[in-house]
Amino acid sequence: MIDIGATIWFTGLSGAGKTTISTEVAKTLRQRGLKVEILDGDIVRQNLTRDLGFSRADRDENIRRIGFVANLLTRNGVVVLVSAISPYRDVRQEVRQKIGSSFIEVYVNASLASCEDRDVKGLYKRARQGEIKFFTGIDDPYEPPLKAEVECLTDQEDIEQSVTKVIEQFDILCSNAAVSSACL
Repeated sequence: MIDIGATIWFTGLSGAGKTTISTEVAKTLRQRGLKVEILDGDIVRQNLTRDLGFSRADRDENIRRIGFVANLLTRNGVVVLVSAISPYRDVRQEVRQKIGSSFIEVYVNASLASCEDRDVKGLYKRARQGEIKFFTGIDDPYEPPLKAEVECLTDQEDIEQSVTKVIEQFDILCSNAAVSSACL
């Protein structure tokens, strides 16, 4: 296995396609012989941050914890794919600053209507019925990135197009880090 650390942070509404894209990106990077870990927001909530709720402070703490783990793995030569709603810009920026130049932000952008149409868990429906409070995109804000390195328009492009955009940006990061032979 090749040691090249990076964090690729997928942010967007629930149902936008973060997990789907990150899973496909992971396959591509593993085929290159890279060490890859996926930190999926739902799985992290079940195992690492189950003590947290959904208040602004708890959501920020959730992202800080994910960022801490991502930073540890990144500096130890792992490509970390974080798939988490991470609704607030300031805490995403905080994580970016800690990880530094090995950080790529991917805005997985889909309309709220598309996300609701894809909602296999029924979360949007429950939020609209008042059963779930502080649901991102319904009664809690999502702050889109202002300058993400990549934007995947998942209600306008297919999965291959989105994955290609992410891989191309990863390759740029690798070439800027003078380790392109390890990444390619």
